[in-house]
Amino acid sequence: MIHLQSVQLRPLPDTRSFPFSLPLLLTSKELRFETPVTLLVGENGTGKSTFLEGLACAAEMIVVGSESTKRDPSLTHARELAKYFKLTWTKRTKRGFFLRAEDFFGYAKRLNQMRAEMESDLLEIDEEYKGRSDYARDLARSSTAGELGSLRRRYGEGLDARSHGESFVALFQSRFVPDGLYLLDEPEAPLSPLRQLALISAIKDMVAQNGQFIIVTHSPILMAYPDATILDFDGGEIRPARYDDLEHVRLMRDFLQDPEAFLRGL
Repeated sequence: MIHLQSVQLRPLPDTRSFPFSLPLLLTSKELRFETPVTLLVGENGTGKSTFLEGLACAAEMIVVGSESTKRDPSLTHARELAKYFKLTWTKRTKRGFFLRAEDFFGYAKRLNQMRAEMESDLLEIDEEYKGRSDYARDLARSSTAGELGSLRRRYGEGLDARSHGESFVALFQSRFVPDGLYLLDEPEAPLSPLRQLALISAIKDMVAQNGQFIIVTHSPILMAYPDATILDFDGGEIRPARYDDLEHVRLMRDFLQDPEAFLRGL
């Protein structure tokens, strides 16, 4: 399902300040999303993440592991850019989320703090209701116990109880819902190659349930997602690209064929 059909760039302000100084904003007036999975690739500094952040702000996405797009101080520039984005929808959806890899660890920490606070509240209730009826105690515990039970059913004993890769994939699987739009910025960062394949499998499951994904990535594994549209940000413009033509892919293949030759030249 293609929820977000395109983003058009309105005339920009006459300024050289970031993010309006990014070359791609001067050469790209419209970007269309024609497949359920779109991959944004290119070198660091080309504007991929800034573009995705602006898109998240324009779409008023839920942010996993961070503040709202309207308040997050790290998205100040993205909010300015979003003012010049015009989004066209096939079907407007409020489902889904925006996630940057660096936000995940703060999110895991907050979940564990919530769990610890709820467990402490239950202990205080048990102490307060000593000597009183079980019914009164259970009634006092019911709300907090229900929230804690829901948290455990969704995340187990906590995201930090697993490896970073396991917990990252678990987070995706627990938060994916049908008919959602998902904006992911370098989701491969904490993932081993095997976990990247698990993420691809989870994405395929959600695409089958009308999910749409726009992903910034440096991973040749994620870039190989079947039938994805690949948009290359290198060279100051956004161009469709073939997997086999990507510099990341060619470099990785050449390195794996003869790593010693690469390392000798360093």
